[in-house]
Amino acid sequence: MKMELIQPFINAADAVLAETLQCATKIADLSMDEEIYRRKGIAALIVIKGEIEGRVILDLEPSVAVKVASYLAGAQVEESEQIVRETVCELANMVIGNSVTLLNDQGFRFKVFPPELHTSEDGLSGSLDTEALVLCFETPSGKAYMNIAMHYQRRRQRERSAAPVLD
Repeated sequence: MKMELIQPFINAADAVLAETLQCATKIADLSMDEEIYRRKGIAALIVIKGEIEGRVILDLEPSVAVKVASYLAGAQVEESEQIVRETVCELANMVIGNSVTLLNDQGFRFKVFPPELHTSEDGLSGSLDTEALVLCFETPSGKAYMNIAMHYQRRRQRERSAAPVLD
């Protein structure tokens, strides 16, 4: 997996989480995963298709989701409320919005599909050519996870491989 494809998502998630939780975040765990991803809390899934393709899952422990929902709503909310689930999708929108701006600036062309709640207990797996980077952001309110599985579209990958290396 190329860092140029995933770094924008990491930077955006860090900034958005820090702002909405009103605290510093720390990447506590980072791993490459070829296995099925099983959500750990309330999760949103975003699909990307085009010159670069893949998916991003933003997965918040319930305590983190409630804290973000309360911040954005301007009032305390309960974990069971629909607004908490909607907030996770909105947070994913914020992360993706910041990320795609950086990727567009690099010249990539792609379509981002609206976030959907990831409610399956079965999990999601990558494909033969895509590993997933799994990050854990630690916050005073709990943990937030991000699963990024991105790759170049096959045609785009061949073009990049054939491009001369400039010194």
